[in-house]
Amino acid sequence: MRHAQLLGTRAVQGIAALGVAALVATACAPGSATTPTTTPANTAPPAASSPAASPAAQSGPSTVMVRQDASLGSILTDSEGRTLYLFTRDEPNTSNCSGNCLQAWPPLIASGSPSVGSGGDTSLVGTITRDDGTMQVTYNRWPLYYYRTDENPGDTTGQNVGGNWFVLSPQGEAIGM
Repeated sequence: MRHAQLLGTRAVQGIAALGVAALVATACAPGSATTPTTTPANTAPPAASSPAASPAAQSGPSTVMVRQDASLGSILTDSEGRTLYLFTRDEPNTSNCSGNCLQAWPPLIASGSPSVGSGGDTSLVGTITRDDGTMQVTYNRWPLYYYRTDENPGDTTGQNVGGNWFVLSPQGEAIGM
């Protein structure tokens, strides 16, 4: 009886190991995402159905504003008060957020020259060209993003998600990092 239990336990362990191996093989297969989009830090619940669910779809030039947040201090937002974030895995003037990452973290897109509202620094605003040809707004060379679950202007639910996403100060630095 004891031999049968041991054999049964080993069989279950073997099956579990095969399942884990299959998951690892699938995740590492050629053509699978190897960018930061595969980490839990880049995931979010499904898109909300609020107007903030598609903040990147803007027409005209984008304006970076400064807003006071009760717990974070002065932070960057767009002209509608929606919070903007930086991704610590980006490089200066280079976005490393693609694929699934963009589903959770849509970029701030400009169709013209971006501008800066009161409290911001005009010399820190710029743009980069994304792989799809769109112009993403940068601030202090950080590409700017929204967080899909921020449903209302002033929401900051993306702050410190996965230790990689942070709001920015008017000086273009991550707050709380």
